[in-house]
Amino acid sequence: GFRTCILTNSFLDDSGSGNFPPAALRRRLRSQFQPLLESCRIGMSKPDPGIYRHALEQLQAQPQEV
Repeated sequence: GFRTCILTNSFLDDSGSGNFPPAALRRRLRSQFQPLLESCRIGMSKPDPGIYRHALEQLQAQPQEV
């Protein structure tokens, strides 16, 4: 089978409204993709190699498998 994830450089919507379009989109996508990795929540951003290592760990995959 295939495992998929979303890896984004994003900022945290702290407005409290929850109606910010990108935030609403991420809420919908979260149910379809596991994991949804957001730079603002994991403290790394693309192109930092650490974010890709983190994604591989979350997917339980090796680089040659992706």
